[in-house]
Amino acid sequence: MDSNHQSNYKLSKTEKKLLRKQIKARHTLLRHEGIETVSYATQSLIVANGGLGNQVSRNQLLPVLEKCGLVDALLMPPNKPYSCVRYKTVEESKKAYDTLNGKEIVDDLGQKISLYLNFVEKAQWKELGLQALPPGLKVIEEIISSEDEKMLLESVNWTEDTDNQNFQKSLKHRRVKHFGYEFHYENNSVDKDKPLPGGLPDIWESILEKWLKEGFIKHKPDQLTINQYEPGHGYPLVCDSQMKEAPASFPESDKEALQLEQDYVHRVYEEIARHFSSTRHTPWPHIVEFLKALPSGSLVADIGCGNGKYLGINKECFEILYLLQIGCDHSQNLVDICRERQYQAFVCDALAVPIRSGSCDACISIAVIHHFATAERRVAALQELVRLLRPGGKALIYVWAMEQEYNKKKSKYLRENRTSQGMKEEISNDTSVQELLVKQLPNVGSQDSAHPVSSINDFQDGGCNSRNVANSKLPVHTNRTSFHSQDLLVPWHLKENPGKDKRVEPLGSLGSRDPGPVFHRYYHVFCEGELEAACQTLSNISILQSYYDQGNWCVILQKV
Repeated sequence: MDSNHQSNYKLSKTEKKLLRKQIKARHTLLRHEGIETVSYATQSLIVANGGLGNQVSRNQLLPVLEKCGLVDALLMPPNKPYSCVRYKTVEESKKAYDTLNGKEIVDDLGQKISLYLNFVEKAQWKELGLQALPPGLKVIEEIISSEDEKMLLESVNWTEDTDNQNFQKSLKHRRVKHFGYEFHYENNSVDKDKPLPGGLPDIWESILEKWLKEGFIKHKPDQLTINQYEPGHGYPLVCDSQMKEAPASFPESDKEALQLEQDYVHRVYEEIARHFSSTRHTPWPHIVEFLKALPSGSLVADIGCGNGKYLGINKECFEILYLLQIGCDHSQNLVDICRERQYQAFVCDALAVPIRSGSCDACISIAVIHHFATAERRVAALQELVRLLRPGGKALIYVWAMEQEYNKKKSKYLRENRTSQGMKEEISNDTSVQELLVKQLPNVGSQDSAHPVSSINDFQDGGCNSRNVANSKLPVHTNRTSFHSQDLLVPWHLKENPGKDKRVEPLGSLGSRDPGPVFHRYYHVFCEGELEAACQTLSNISILQSYYDQGNWCVILQKV
């Protein structure tokens, strides 16, 4: 189509439809984004539907645009359903306008999307560029001069003795040098007690001093990592392809809590079920002891059974014990794994288990209740366990502890790391990311905040504070470190397509596997006494035992 306005009677039916779509896109951009298009040709185009918000990646869009000419710049603002492209010449921009309007491309999800292009002024391009930067991000062009760049490249000697402490050679598709401290890719951290000899190269010291003086940085770094990639390889996409989750904040209502659990618990476990299952294969000893102590023939419900790790206890103890076991989980994919193993399991919500009241001799809830996003919902999950029990029936509950160092002993979670011999992925998979804040969720409802449970909130002392701050942001936990917040997101690096029931092999000391997509699971980690206090709000129960087990708070209660 020509970029000048044409009378509709000159256009075919298909061209009329395309023009209507193009005009609609133009009006939408103006109404919702304040972007004003122009009717004459310029170097810059707005590409409606060709944005990250439409699941269109740069790798998909750029080759399409480059078929029409040399692309000078492509701007893809985060979470927006459009992008901006600038060509070297107006002629190339006109060719893209005429060729690509109405063109279908396939997005990340395999769905067809039609592109609609309109011209914008050069001045508007600059404004859009400023808006596209995340808050607090500052771009400093040419911070390294061409002369400095040449000296920096010449200062790295890749042919030196490979036994040098600053040298690593086993990473996939690249070799790496570390200065100051060795950077551990398996947990995104350094060992501060093991500095490398020599510090940073002299040339970097002078550049960093210059940046400090100019105000570009506030603190002088003491660690440097240099990567040399094989031809055809380099940094993978991270922001565009992996950061697709909605930002999360503390829920201020039951509706927000439900949404948080849906996005950061249920949806995540459906995605990671196979990989998660491959890391969960060894029953914890104290839980096995609880089950072994039950009378043979007891009916046991595993609420939140995951891959059925504890539903298989009969196979290990058949000669001395026989339990009638049934499991349930919110994840269809995890329940499918249970059924593949010939276990009795079904899908349900842990707050509404379709089992008759008072019919179970025992219940277990292992690493489940810490996924509920409010105190009220955690108490409701406990109450549901009690409802299932017959009088005299017992329940065992495990939740993750805030205190990962207890009685001067570090939990296995803090002690273990991927560099240990024989390290299991079960311990190490919650792959670390540097601690950051995830922005607040948009308001998902007007329902009032849930009423606090005073007996739960009152027990806390100054050393362990739960969140009670409106509009607070959820932190993302750094793996293998102590918790600094009770409510947080814990990362999971997905290994693509692990074999059915196949255990994940531990990584080598250098972690040579390329990382997969990262998911984040919501947790509320419990302080000492918090689980007991929650149980004490229930009626008709007595607490038989409360203990700490390798980074978890545990309670055994009995229905009276």
